[in-house]
Amino acid sequence: MRPPTLVTTAAAVAATAAVGAAATDASSRWYRRLRKPRWQPPPAAFPLVWTPLYALVAVAGARTLDAAGRAERAPFARAYALNLALNAGWTALFFRARRPAAALAEIAVLNASNLALLRRAGRADRLAGVALAPYVAWTLFATALNAAIVRLNSGR
Repeated sequence: MRPPTLVTTAAAVAATAAVGAAATDASSRWYRRLRKPRWQPPPAAFPLVWTPLYALVAVAGARTLDAAGRAERAPFARAYALNLALNAGWTALFFRARRPAAALAEIAVLNASNLALLRRAGRADRLAGVALAPYVAWTLFATALNAAIVRLNSGR
């Protein structure tokens, strides 16, 4: 992995994290009033989970871009950028737009993007695929959490 590539992917991931952080307001009255499943982690857990996940996404992206052949590099870069946009988009839909059902539909697309990214990364560099796996798993957990919130609040 070349340092310039890591700097690029780290900057892209940091921008995604910043957009997500700016859009998130777990202390808002709207969010506090939502019914949530008992198995939801406490709000303090989310930054503790997302910080290492975002670091892994940056490393995986850099490793993949550096290992990919000429023909695969540009398509992976586009898929990676789309994935980061979808990641940030979920937060905006859920917290800013206050549309959990729309966010659930969007996170389903993010999951498809995650799986495609994982497949591409794993083909180019096995360790990059391994690095993306926790992100994919956590996003699936977030999907279940989002679905539970939609279900618990459907009559409201």
